[in-house]
Amino acid sequence: MRIGFDAKRAFSNFSGLGNYSRLIINLLSNCYPDNQYYLYIPHHWNQKAIQLHPNQYLRFPDNWISSSFHQFWRSYLLASKLVNDRIDLYHGLSNELPFRSGNNKLKKVVSIHDLIFMRFPHWYPAIDRRIYQKKSRYSCLEADRIIAISRQTRSDIVEFYNIDEEKIDVVYQSCDPIFSCKLGKKEIKKALSKYELPSDYMLYVGTIEERKNLLGLITAIEIGSIDIPLVVVGRPTAYAKKVKDYIAEKKIENIFFLENVPNKELPALYQKAMLFIYPSKFEGFGLPILEAMNSGTPVITSKGSCFSEAGGKHTLYVDPSNIDELSDAIDRVLTNSSLRKKMIQKGYKHASKFSQEIMADNIMKVYNKTLKD
Repeated sequence: MRIGFDAKRAFSNFSGLGNYSRLIINLLSNCYPDNQYYLYIPHHWNQKAIQLHPNQYLRFPDNWISSSFHQFWRSYLLASKLVNDRIDLYHGLSNELPFRSGNNKLKKVVSIHDLIFMRFPHWYPAIDRRIYQKKSRYSCLEADRIIAISRQTRSDIVEFYNIDEEKIDVVYQSCDPIFSCKLGKKEIKKALSKYELPSDYMLYVGTIEERKNLLGLITAIEIGSIDIPLVVVGRPTAYAKKVKDYIAEKKIENIFFLENVPNKELPALYQKAMLFIYPSKFEGFGLPILEAMNSGTPVITSKGSCFSEAGGKHTLYVDPSNIDELSDAIDRVLTNSSLRKKMIQKGYKHASKFSQEIMADNIMKVYNKTLKD
């Protein structure tokens, strides 16, 4: 089978969508080596982002004009290139398919990660909402099959775009195996020393934006007089100033902000954390929850949305808007050693259900179903 991938974010994005793209490309190349995998990228970005396998082939724009207007190439000119490369199935890994791709026999799959911009439009600039909506709606209609990364996302696709549920397959994400590899004391100590972190701390991982509710977490720590430091790992947005202004106003100490932490160093930060807290108000899936559970770290996250799909039965769930409830949950986990032990053991067992082999198998089942249909 000749499979094409929208590989833009695999080479240009080193967080959520980029990690998802690299994971699928490498997983399928390893688990199903007899196929040929064509990676379409609109620009000569860092090509070392993926260590190419013998069955992987890079494809770029053919001329200077296409390279100069790479977004136009990706959206409007790519379809003809897929035909020329005799691609059997094309997978848009990040919410979109190329336009003008309906005049050939090419089979198309698109991964939809979330429709948060539809459910909570006030979190997004108007122009971004219009672009996201146009691309994702078109892709859901144009695709032969849709991969939703959670039941919540599948429900949103049906609700907002009126897509037949039978066209949508839920394929859960996996996370990098490095998170389930137990590190030695020296490796963890080296990471803590590099970032000048204390030996005991709580952990938050995620972009510092309004939706992910870091201010609510810090408020809960402040009103609960919780004296365990908090380590915040994530890219700041304009919302970060609001968070830091609150910290300064309340004279809160022991909040450590880290940016650009390499993925390979995250397991050490997770494994040493006493508790991982993910108080987001809405997500497509919530991969950091899996990373924490694979690392043997107890998790507190939010009620509703997709969080219980990732977190299972032995994560603690709170109303992210209820500061007292969040504060009480933090105190409960930090002071109850038997609860912590149970959350760690059961959480690790639950996380094993999201193995890479299961993810690869489920994606290939979608491909085979698509080609058969």
